Order: sequence, then structure tokens, then C-alpha cells
Amino acid sequence: MISYLIIDDEPIAHDIIKGYCDLLPNMELKKHCYNALEAMQYLNEHAVDLIFLDLNMPKLKGFDFLKTLSHPPKVIVTTAYQEYALEGYELNISDYLLKPFSFERFLKAINKTVSVASKPAVTIVEKRKETSKSIFLRSQNKYVQVFTDTIHYIEASGNYTKVVTDAETITIREKISDIIALLPSHDFLQVHKSFAVAVKHIKSIEGNRMLIGEHIIPIGKMYKADVNALLR
Repeated sequence: MISYLIIDDEPIAHDIIKGYCDLLPNMELKKHCYNALEAMQYLNEHAVDLIFLDLNMPKLKGFDFLKTLSHPPKVIVTTAYQEYALEGYELNISDYLLKPFSFERFLKAINKTVSVASKPAVTIVEKRKETSKSIFLRSQNKYVQVFTDTIHYIEASGNYTKVVTDAETITIREKISDIIALLPSHDFLQVHKSFAVAVKHIKSIEGNRMLIGEHIIPIGKMYKADVNALLR
């Protein structure tokens, strides 16, 4: 479960952010804070995973508030002021959303930001790491949370991309390049214009193909050098 605060002096902003979060699994609102002092008091006694932070608030501005936190949680800035973006990234914020923002842009920020902590789940094959990155994928008018360590490979298929996991194949209307951008670069490797694979799931490599589980994945000429680098 991802716990979060909304810190904004505008009630309509709270409604929009909470409405977007309600469309996603495992998002838990802890408190509506309408100024930074209220948030500071809450955080003195409680911990959260994520803050949605407005900048232009009375009494204490958003970035001034952020500088008071010795161990801040992850922060997504939500503001109408583009000129403060550089300062935000210097403060190590996760993303900077300019109001008004669409749900698609909001979802991109969540995917970029959130690492979901989960209890180790013992299976016949492996134990999941205590902390596992996850992404949200839109499939058939709903958003599915997928842990990246369960993904075996992804495949471009016309206007769609197939994401093949331990348990299922999820088909989404996205470019394969956009999905690759969401995945940890050290764990996944593009091996063909239409395929990217999870390195840990490679069973064998022979010539211009590799085996992922029972699936044969082609290796494109442009990607051969990257695959060969795994063998050194």
C-alpha cells in the first residue's frame, strides 16, 4: 500500500488528485493538508511514502516547507508555476506536474516515482525481493499494477505491446519504447526492435535467438553487440 498526503490550499486540487489516486490500486490517502504547517505537524508524528505538494501556499511556501524535512518522502510537485521546476529538481523531487494535468500525465508521474514495498512471497521458483519496483499499465479500461521483477519479456504487436509476466500476458495500447522507458535499465535489455527481455529470465543464447522460459526470442543485428556484452 502506498500512503500519501495532499498538501494544497485549493480544495479542488485535493478532489482531482484523490480522484486520480482512487483509480489506482494500493493508493491510501492519509490526510488532506491545506497548508504546509498542517503537513509538518502530521509528518512529525507519522510517516508516508509520497507527498503531492503545491508550491504557492500561505504562511509557508512548498519548497521552504520541503527544506525543513530532514528525511522527506518522495515528492510530486503539483503547481501552476513552471518557473520553479529547476529548483524542484535540485531538491530531488520525483516529478513536476503543471496544473491542469491529465490523468495520463499523472499516471506517468506515479510510475516514475513509486516503488512498492511488499512482503516476501515464497513461490516454487523464487522469493520476491522485499522491495520491488512496480508500474501501472492500462489494459481494457482498467489500470493493472505489475511488479517489474515478474516480467519475462515485452513484445511489440502492431499498435499494441504485450507484457508477458509470471502469471499472465497483458496487452496494452502503447509503444514498446514507452514501456521500456518505465523499466529498470539494468534489469531489462532490448534485443530486437520488437522485443525487450528481463536479463534474469534468459535461459540460453544461441546464434541469433535466445530462450526465455519456453519462448524463443529473436536477436536483431542492431542489438547483437548488447547481447554479446552479457556473455563477457
